[in-house]
Amino acid sequence: MAFDGITIAAIAKELKDCLLGGRISKIAQPESDELLFTIKTTEGGTRKLLMSASASLPLVYLTDKNKPSPMTAPGFCMLLRKHLQNGRITDITQPGLERILHLHIEHLDEMGDLKCKRLIIELMGKHSNIIFLDEKDMIIDSIKHISGMVSSVREVLPGRTYFIPLTQEKKDPLTLNRAVFQSTMTAGKLPIYKALYSFYTGISPFLAQEICCRAELDGDLSTALFTADSQGSQMLDRLYDTFSSMMEQVKAGVFSPVIIYENGEPAEYAALPLTMYKEASRKEISSISALLEQYYAEKSTHTRIRQKSVDLRKIVQTALERNIKKYDLQLRQLKDTEKKDKYRIYGELLNTYGYGVPEGSKQTEALNYYTGEMITIPLDPLLAPSENAKKYFDKYGKLKRTAEALSKLTLEVKEEIDHLESIQTSLDIALKEEDLTQIREELIASGYIRRRGPVKKVKITSRPFHYLSSDGFHIYVGKNNYQNDELTFKFATGGDWWFHAKGMPGSHVIVKTDGKELPDRTFEEAAKLAAHYSKAHDQNKVEVDYLQRKNVKKPGGSKPGFVVYYTNYSMAIDSDISQIKLIEE
Repeated sequence: MAFDGITIAAIAKELKDCLLGGRISKIAQPESDELLFTIKTTEGGTRKLLMSASASLPLVYLTDKNKPSPMTAPGFCMLLRKHLQNGRITDITQPGLERILHLHIEHLDEMGDLKCKRLIIELMGKHSNIIFLDEKDMIIDSIKHISGMVSSVREVLPGRTYFIPLTQEKKDPLTLNRAVFQSTMTAGKLPIYKALYSFYTGISPFLAQEICCRAELDGDLSTALFTADSQGSQMLDRLYDTFSSMMEQVKAGVFSPVIIYENGEPAEYAALPLTMYKEASRKEISSISALLEQYYAEKSTHTRIRQKSVDLRKIVQTALERNIKKYDLQLRQLKDTEKKDKYRIYGELLNTYGYGVPEGSKQTEALNYYTGEMITIPLDPLLAPSENAKKYFDKYGKLKRTAEALSKLTLEVKEEIDHLESIQTSLDIALKEEDLTQIREELIASGYIRRRGPVKKVKITSRPFHYLSSDGFHIYVGKNNYQNDELTFKFATGGDWWFHAKGMPGSHVIVKTDGKELPDRTFEEAAKLAAHYSKAHDQNKVEVDYLQRKNVKKPGGSKPGFVVYYTNYSMAIDSDISQIKLIEE
């Protein structure tokens, strides 16, 4: 993801369309590096413009949401109110494809004279700022003061002249011409995509890869190929034509905001269509402001849930590592008990043939009547053959008892590992804080977390995912083991269909049939959901078992979410669920 120059161009176009001629009715500063303008538009409505100079997440977009402001407005906010309250927005511009927006504002001063001021929003990562200028490009004030001690390139202080620092000699792609492009791209030996964002303003590495994809070129190839032969020259021409076409689209203000989803999470966004991603993972958004608000809200939700689940993840991971070590040790010990039958046979053969063994022998040979082969039996020369036989029978008995105990223990530890891995998958699925509540309760019930204070009933508000198939059938997906049990054994009826990723942790998926026959497409969509909400969601193909609910059984005393079944169908399918409708509840 990149808040690049083309994204800024899309914002500038949208702000022009919505805010030009509007008057600023309210100015608030919710955060130390953030402004919120309420603007009365020429159409009679109001729009809110959010500007953030946050070092980690600089943004500008239109929003419908209010944000609480401090009781006492900061000094920068009071200054803007003094100068810009009721001011009219006369223009919104972007210099080239720089990550900078200029708000041109017309207002009356104390004497009633018409004045023109500019509010500069610089969206440059840790160098982001919001700067207020007078008619002569003199800085009146800024939301962040940058002194000469902080930056040797430019001071941002009241009374200083404003300028854009040219720290990199990049060209403006909006003034592109073939001759300059060819000389620039053949000047060195860089990967093609890197040369694009290194030599031209406003082009992010992500967008540079998209340009290469549209030109049908491998972005990792060297620009040295452009001068190698006629084929290289043709490749360069194709790259120029593609780049030029994209810039014409930007100049014409033709944008198509899109969000890219990977495994249900927002991964990338752009103001232009992205051909390097398959269509199923792309979601077109109505406006660039709506895209930014939705993208960062969803991204924030996933990040916040990950942060809130850190303690639960640590508990589960620690317990899982401990049980895996225990299981590996038990398997090694169990393997050692495999030689118990050898000791039993030694004892039996010594009882049968021991009378002929000379005293003080260190070994003897005997016919193994089980296989018909001669075997060599090691002996303790200080013991009689009968005593050696008893020694071997004792070893056999000890190993037999160990094998019986370990067989039961390894089964219990393996069940515990499977249970913990299923909880890990539930944590990956969780989208909201209430989804974590049931998982925490399960960990408490399993003895991994100690409940503090008196036992009290916990209110459960988390609900399973609810999808609607393309053929109109309702599909439900459990978010955790408790929900899996409830869906399968309380909610579903015997004729409903049950889906689950084969042999791995994952959600129970129920398709409500209402007595109808399921079409093939619904079977496939339910299987996709089972694959997506499983440990194998990132694999190209996942094997999914499916059968009618009446054939799914839960053994007595088994862990939450654990079931058995003996007759089922299977299919291998991908985990792409982007085309399945999620019903918000």
